[in-house]
Amino acid sequence: MPVPMQVEHLEGTEFQQSRAFSPAIVTTGGKTVWLAGQTATQDLNGNAIGHDFEAQARTCFQLIGRTLARAGGSLKDLVTMTVFISDPRHGDQFVEIRKQLFADGKFPCSALLTISHFAHPGILIEIQGVAVIPV
Repeated sequence: MPVPMQVEHLEGTEFQQSRAFSPAIVTTGGKTVWLAGQTATQDLNGNAIGHDFEAQARTCFQLIGRTLARAGGSLKDLVTMTVFISDPRHGDQFVEIRKQLFADGKFPCSALLTISHFAHPGILIEIQGVAVIPV
């Protein structure tokens, strides 16, 4: 008999909440989905978005959402993410986008790293993650 899925977001500090991430998420049961890093220099309509941080971040989340839908889930099932950005000045903007996407306050755990280069010119962000989907 399968174990019923449970997800517990441990309450974060005021700082953690202001930065839109959870300190820990405890899951029992469910299906774990390991997500490859997502980048984008075109939006879902094929429009060029190289060097446009907000458009790339939103498109990365849309691509992750599509992948999770194929696995039977959605962004709400994302439990942790590692976010790579090329310019630390985009960090606050990313946090605001994440707050919008997880408006219920049930944020994934997260690490936000600044790196020097991506695989292709024009890429400003890459997001990889892990989700746990009810079965």
